[in-house]
Amino acid sequence: MKMKKSEAKGRIDILRKKIEEHNNRYYVLNQPSISDFEYDILLNELDTLEKKFPEFISENSPTLHVGSDITKEFEQYEHTYPMMSLGNTYSEGELREFDSRIHKTISQPVEYVCESKFDGASISIIYKNGSLLRAVTRGDGNKGDDVTLNVKTIRSIPLKITGKVTPSDFVIRGEILMPRAVFNRLNEERQKAGIAPFANPRNAAAGTLKLLDSRIVASRSLDCMVYFLLAEDLPHNNHYDNLMEAAGWGFRVAGSIRLCRSIDEVLQFISYWESERKNLPYDTDGVVVKVNSVSQQQELGFTAKSPRWAIAYKYKAEEASTRLLSVTFQVGRTGAVTPVANLEPVLLSGSTVKRATLHNADQITMLDLHLNDMVYVEKGGEIIPKIVGVDHSYRNENNKKIVFISNCPECGTALIKNEGEANHFCPDYLHCPPQIKGRIEHFISRKAMDIDGLGEETIDLLFNNNLIRNISDLYDLKLEQLVPLERLGEKSAANILKSIRKSIDTPYFRVLFALGIRHVGETVAKTIAGRFRTIDDLMNANAEQLTSVYEIGPKIAASIVTYFSDGDNLEMIKRLKSTGIRFSNENKTILKGNVLDGKIIVISGVFQKYSRDEYKELIERNGGKNSTSVSRSTTFILAGENMGQSKKEKADELGVAMISESEFLKIIGK
Repeated sequence: MKMKKSEAKGRIDILRKKIEEHNNRYYVLNQPSISDFEYDILLNELDTLEKKFPEFISENSPTLHVGSDITKEFEQYEHTYPMMSLGNTYSEGELREFDSRIHKTISQPVEYVCESKFDGASISIIYKNGSLLRAVTRGDGNKGDDVTLNVKTIRSIPLKITGKVTPSDFVIRGEILMPRAVFNRLNEERQKAGIAPFANPRNAAAGTLKLLDSRIVASRSLDCMVYFLLAEDLPHNNHYDNLMEAAGWGFRVAGSIRLCRSIDEVLQFISYWESERKNLPYDTDGVVVKVNSVSQQQELGFTAKSPRWAIAYKYKAEEASTRLLSVTFQVGRTGAVTPVANLEPVLLSGSTVKRATLHNADQITMLDLHLNDMVYVEKGGEIIPKIVGVDHSYRNENNKKIVFISNCPECGTALIKNEGEANHFCPDYLHCPPQIKGRIEHFISRKAMDIDGLGEETIDLLFNNNLIRNISDLYDLKLEQLVPLERLGEKSAANILKSIRKSIDTPYFRVLFALGIRHVGETVAKTIAGRFRTIDDLMNANAEQLTSVYEIGPKIAASIVTYFSDGDNLEMIKRLKSTGIRFSNENKTILKGNVLDGKIIVISGVFQKYSRDEYKELIERNGGKNSTSVSRSTTFILAGENMGQSKKEKADELGVAMISESEFLKIIGK
């Protein structure tokens, strides 16, 4: 049936929204919720609809730009050469079509370079006069985050180049990788500390690259595999020799790289590495095929977001077929209910799989699952595998259809599903056991109150013995209550109580984060603590006052207001106050005023009196709003030493004033 224009427009809007959400999860949060294959299906559907209905094409469509990993914690710099994404394929036929398109434009013989497609975080490194000047993430393709200090800790990236034939200025691109051995060790450490493990080495590498402490980055043994050299005066007129030249300068180039003289040789390379790649120390998810000749690359050119002379062949995630035995429903800390499939054990990617995630009710409906179905299970970069399909030829029609539950499996409360959200929630957060225990586990975690000796098992033990029912109960625990408990002794109990007492000195912003208010993460908690000096100020704030704070939207504001309108939460905070926990910002140097009301300020450079974070707090305490990018709405730039060149140029172009550190302190009366 032919699709109507109105239907096409609706579907295009839905696809764009979904794809942008997945871009944010992949590039910014490093928490992808779908496999690359599923993402590509969405993107291809959108591309097909836009070609069929060109009147709905938008310059902001994800088919025309790459996902962005830009974050506010770093300076941004424009790429000398745009970092584009690659077109990709999963089929031999499409790869041959790619070859045919190349030969329609290029009349001379064409060589291809095949490279393993390493699954990491893309980086662009700029060298000037042989020295590493700057390292920038992919960002949105045009500009990215400056992560130079972190990249300098990676031993496989030379800080200085020595060679007979070296361009004076060049850009080299590569993939920042975490070896599987390092990834496994890191996850073991995180699980022992009660921290959620990374989903895969790619997420771990990308997350590490965005840490603010380069010492931690250095401890994680990241690596870099380079794949592209760019310069005005390249040493050679072909890609392969340029990479070999870079290897001679000290860069790491994959040993699997191969020069191919036909598409058949390319396919042989792909076939060989489909199984052999498992022996590499790093994750790979395909093969990148590039036209070797630089002149031919220039002749072929680019589309809006991809080079026409390169393509990525992606291996489909490994699948296995097994029987669905049952579906159980788990309740998380926030009340989100997740269905989990229990399976007949099956070997997949080197491990035995007994469970698979089903994500939400929509996934169950889409798959049309029945008990005892033969299902296809895939490991697509997640810790828990997922069901991606059903083999209907094995279905017995008498088998019971899987239906998402309507009541909480733990406390019996009717579930709710908020508009625009995929998950069902149990709203009874005060009495639902997994939510209570989950909030306590969050409260004691390292980034919150950092209470040692209390893990998931110990929390279960205390809860099951009716010693704790909320976070304030922790501060009433006594030695004689803990010592008799299973797996505890006098020494362990004493250490737990000592750590609980020590947590009383936790900074205010971390206490706010520890409370577990929905949508209030670590960064938001710090922002709130900078604007509302005490917990009482925050409790008395209305939605309008909250949304006036930069980066606090209606959803976060509503969640905060709801939290503090609950009598049980207020009673719990009253008890926590009595312990001496810090519920105020004790930084006496921070003032409160309105001298910066309505002003949008960008901070750039290095300062003498205060840190950048302290200046951000000063701006917010005085009514101003922080921004990371210079635009026509920027009031002025607080400019320190070594201010970012791109920000300076943008300020000059737009006529935005630059205020020195001393001038700024005079403005706010310091």
